[in-house]
Amino acid sequence: MTKDKWLTTALWLSVITIIYNIIEGIVSVYFGATDDTLVLLGFGVDSFVEVISGIGILHMVLRMQWSKIENFDKFERLALRITGVSFILLALGLIAGSILNVVNKSKPETTLAGIIIASISILTMYFLMKYKLKTGKALNSEAIIADAHCTKTCLYLSFILLISSLLYEFVKINYIDVAGSLGIAWYAFSEGRESLEKAKKNQLSCSCGENCH
Repeated sequence: MTKDKWLTTALWLSVITIIYNIIEGIVSVYFGATDDTLVLLGFGVDSFVEVISGIGILHMVLRMQWSKIENFDKFERLALRITGVSFILLALGLIAGSILNVVNKSKPETTLAGIIIASISILTMYFLMKYKLKTGKALNSEAIIADAHCTKTCLYLSFILLISSLLYEFVKINYIDVAGSLGIAWYAFSEGRESLEKAKKNQLSCSCGENCH
């Protein structure tokens, strides 16, 4: 494909990522709150934060259609800062929620919704990761390759949700939901810290603890 076609592919991948995360966030937060599932609730909030990050990536892809970019612009740095702070607040909220659940001995009514959502998310994130990586390499774009690795982190989060939801559905031990929540909190804190560092450096580089190449 030509460069223009690859850029169009990158654009559509960014749009799909944003739309999917909005839908996933709404559904996950609804069922997480309804079923008292902290890990699913945290997963849903994480999806909303990913929307902010996705808007920054979409803006970057649009800029790439006009020229080669080497640094973040003002809008992208703002998106990174908001994303970073939001992830850290999410991590703190999940830690606090986990402590309260242990103290109050709260437990989910069911984690069936988490199993379904995680299964769909694993398939979707794998597809997005694969084609973002392919597109980034075709365009020789570290920014798109880094975004593909961030999508891989979302894939890991989906596996955490799936495993914790499956285990809870079988054994009904509330600590499983808490453990899954803390797993998401750890990833959220890591993503938040890296987003803030990335905004501060103002250079296109990988985030989410991955290597670009």
